[in-house]
Amino acid sequence: MKTKTKSIPRFSSEDKERNFWAKHSLPDYFDFSGSKRVSFPNLKPTMRSISIRLPEDMLFALKEQANRQDVPYQSLAKVYLARQIRQELRPFKRGKSRSAEVARH
Repeated sequence: MKTKTKSIPRFSSEDKERNFWAKHSLPDYFDFSGSKRVSFPNLKPTMRSISIRLPEDMLFALKEQANRQDVPYQSLAKVYLARQIRQELRPFKRGKSRSAEVARH
C-alpha cells in the first residue's frame, strides 16, 4: 500500500539539509511500504583500536610465534583472544550456570 508522501525540497547547502532533517521525519517524505529487509553477510565487523599493556616477555613470545607462522603478531593475538573467548562462552551456550562453572574450578 502506497502512502502519500511529501516531496523533498532542494537544498543549497549540506547545512540547510542537515537542519531540515533535524526538524522533519523521514517517513513523512519516504514510502517504506515497498522496502525489503536485506542482509550483508560479507561485511567486515567494525574494528576499534585499543591499547593494551603486556609484559615484554609475553609480547616477545607472541611476536616470535607470529613470525614462525608468518602472520602479523596483532592478527595472531586476535586469533588467540577469539579462541579463548569462544572457549569461555561454550559452557554458557550449553545452558550451564556461571556458578556451576566457578564451583568446578
